[in-house]
Amino acid sequence: MSQPVDEAEHSAEMQYPYIHRLLQKLYPSKAVSSYPPLVPIMIGATNATTERALGAMLAPYIADESNAFVISSDFCHWGSRFSYTYYLADAPSPATSPESLPNGVSGSAAALDIHKKHDWQQGTMIRGSAAPRAPKIHESIAEVDRACIYDEFLEVIEETGNTVCGRHPIGVFMAGVEELEGQHQQTNTNDDALKRRFRFMRYERSSNVSSAKDSSVSYVSAFAVL
Repeated sequence: MSQPVDEAEHSAEMQYPYIHRLLQKLYPSKAVSSYPPLVPIMIGATNATTERALGAMLAPYIADESNAFVISSDFCHWGSRFSYTYYLADAPSPATSPESLPNGVSGSAAALDIHKKHDWQQGTMIRGSAAPRAPKIHESIAEVDRACIYDEFLEVIEETGNTVCGRHPIGVFMAGVEELEGQHQQTNTNDDALKRRFRFMRYERSSNVSSAKDSSVSYVSAFAVL
């Protein structure tokens, strides 16, 4: 990458202090020099085909239980200053929390009962000082984020334009997990695929947007164990 791009990139720097602190808590009596080595990987603006290829390359390292992958990403950046003001008029009000769906169970009967399938093309970009009464803008944001978590990740992002800044490294990791899942299914038809699903820990927004003049950033934390 060019020097200006390198200087502006900060995803790794955001994670290093937290990883270092976690290692301090895990190994309080060990010297920093003995901590597990960290290998930074930068993923640019790729496409789905490239993500699958990179995921296949990383699959053996994902399968190695001595490795842990940490992916840095915010979720929706909403507001005119982010050039993204997508609004879904048929979002549930009050918003349905992502935590209300069974973790790791996508497409189950319980999930389908409360997860309405939307025509994402019906969403609009709102302008000026618009402040919809129902659903609130933050409820629309939550619904789009929730769909990215539990529906087809790339499909919802493409149809809504949701500004998930780390969508490409997330896509690469998911492609690696899918590669391993395919290998497991070929060798063990009774394997429990659910153990390789993401488990969602928490969902937050920096603020509850009610007017088009406002802005917010969404945050989602999840993990998967193979």
